[in-house]
Amino acid sequence: MGPALDALRALGGSGTPDEVVERIAQDLDISDEVQNETLPSGEGRFRNRVRWSRLYLVREGLVDSSQRGVWSLTESGRNTSLSIEQSRNIATKWNRIFEEERRARTDNSEPISAEGSGLPDTAPSDYRHELIQVLQTLPASGFERLSQRLLREAGFVQVVVTGRSGDGGIDGYGTLQMNPLVSFKVLFQCKRYVGSVSPSQVRDFRGAMSGRTDKGIIITTGTFTAEARREAGRDGVPPIELIDGEKLVEMMEHLELGLKPMRTFAVDARFFEEFKS
Repeated sequence: MGPALDALRALGGSGTPDEVVERIAQDLDISDEVQNETLPSGEGRFRNRVRWSRLYLVREGLVDSSQRGVWSLTESGRNTSLSIEQSRNIATKWNRIFEEERRARTDNSEPISAEGSGLPDTAPSDYRHELIQVLQTLPASGFERLSQRLLREAGFVQVVVTGRSGDGGIDGYGTLQMNPLVSFKVLFQCKRYVGSVSPSQVRDFRGAMSGRTDKGIIITTGTFTAEARREAGRDGVPPIELIDGEKLVEMMEHLELGLKPMRTFAVDARFFEEFKS
């Protein structure tokens, strides 16, 4: 949690999840080996820890709870630094609250699983894990059609799935219309993975793109290794956008695809402070 606050301060007070993860890895000199570790669910362990840190910081009022894909510091967060001990105390407090909330919902007295670090491996929002599992059980052709729908909903037109056509790993293409005068063709590849996409697979996809477009997208239900992320953004070659399982879920949340939004409320204790005197 402390490094997450430091990272956001270094980024000017706000940042995308990828920017925050990369900054923390840089600040703490996290090795590629550690960044590439995955949980049984297929999610990256390091990114999972950062996501949990954000959740705790939001509950503490130190990070804004915006759902627009940008993490930002609150006024309190800008002026707060956390030691390891303070962070563990916060985690312990909220893990207890999450456990009580889960018991209230399911009437199940089993505690939330946790490792020696004191952080659970799964988020309280179990629907995210459930959604990834559903996506991973789709047939390859079904996941390609879902990716086609996702790109259409995101603003692409003329989206075509080529599928198993032996087209050098290209699963489809579409056109992104930037404005009435500017558009460009984008090729995409779909990988219904539990594990991680490697840098060699990113290079192979770029090779298949050669001479056909200046932009590509890889969509996976798994993760990308740290080396694959660097390869995707390497200078001097066509860039490739990476959509991992976490980002895929966020896009489906935003577009409300395959997810039914439910409204609920939580008491904002800070609102009532001024009325207590």
